[in-house]
Amino acid sequence: MNLSLCMIVKNEEASLPKCLSSVKDVVDEMVILDTGSTDRTVEIAKEFGAKVYHFEWCNDFSAARNYALKYVQGKWVLVLDADEVLTPKIVPEIKQAMKGKRNLVINLVRQEVGASQSPYSLVSRLFRYHPDVYFSRPYHAMVDDSVQSLLQREPDWQVVSLSTVAIEHYGYQPEAIASLDKSTRARLAMEGFLEDNPNDPYVCSKLGALYVQLNQLQEGIELLERGLSEKPLDPPVLFELHYHLGNAYTHTSNLNSAVMHYQAAIQQPILPQLKIGAYNNLGNLLLKAGELPAAKTVYERTVKIDPSFAAGHNNLGMTLKALGQLEDAIASYQQAIKLNPEYADAYQNLGVVWLKVGKVPESLSAFKKAIALHEVHNPPEAQRLRQGLKEMGFQV
Repeated sequence: MNLSLCMIVKNEEASLPKCLSSVKDVVDEMVILDTGSTDRTVEIAKEFGAKVYHFEWCNDFSAARNYALKYVQGKWVLVLDADEVLTPKIVPEIKQAMKGKRNLVINLVRQEVGASQSPYSLVSRLFRYHPDVYFSRPYHAMVDDSVQSLLQREPDWQVVSLSTVAIEHYGYQPEAIASLDKSTRARLAMEGFLEDNPNDPYVCSKLGALYVQLNQLQEGIELLERGLSEKPLDPPVLFELHYHLGNAYTHTSNLNSAVMHYQAAIQQPILPQLKIGAYNNLGNLLLKAGELPAAKTVYERTVKIDPSFAAGHNNLGMTLKALGQLEDAIASYQQAIKLNPEYADAYQNLGVVWLKVGKVPESLSAFKKAIALHEVHNPPEAQRLRQGLKEMGFQV
């Protein structure tokens, strides 16, 4: 047996079928550890032919994942969460990488579907089954710590990274976070770990970022700065610390510090697509400061790295409009809409430029679409836009 899927689940009946469908023809077995489901999660897993085991939840993800590993029979282990799917295009690359006799871990690019900030991350979710490879940390459980220890003893093992998107993750969408109360679970688990490991850079980064997200800005900045003071730091952790500090200082309107940290994040030697959030946020600050040529350069770099990043095209369009390059702005907005047909702001921005160049029917059509989309997600903005058009003599 070559490849085993290994998962822990709880009340995932809505998302589990899509996840298991994405791997059922790729893996040789499915090992699923249920931690107390009260819905049809276990039934669904068995319908897909999974071997289902049970574990009493103890608020420690690594303990659960290590318990699940005991039942794995394959030479390689693929770890997914129920709100993730494996992309078909990565399968040939995975199979090829697994042939490497000294490959120990194959890092995979995960796309955060619907994320407005960092659309990609690198995760150590595919690894050789080995007695010295196991999970640690109660939240954001990962094998990285044990892998580093093993590499120090046996340096001929290899850790490789694939650059093609391998996993699509839906769990950071706002409705998913709210429904599962992920923020609270994450905070409690990481705060417990921090008590015993007060200077751990990784937990300082993750918990500090969560504090910033929860608008606990001073607590977040203190933790992120604490993590940054530790030496040495691996480039991925150093990137995250600088990136999240950029976000924090943006929220506190300390824009010079924010720019400095985004620039430091961008300089780290990691996969380019992992830097998109830093590039985009840096561009936003430059645009706000009126540094239009610099903002244009940054946004162009962003969409060159990832041509499918709709927000980058929209932001580039706003910069081109400010520079007076209206035809290019229209093209950027249209590309953003092509990539994301539900992008209300891009329709609204397109309407403004169409009106500016005298194409009134096209402008009103774009505004009408923007209002319809805003009505669903942002009714006050829909009303504001409708009122503004009415004052200009347009009825939509």
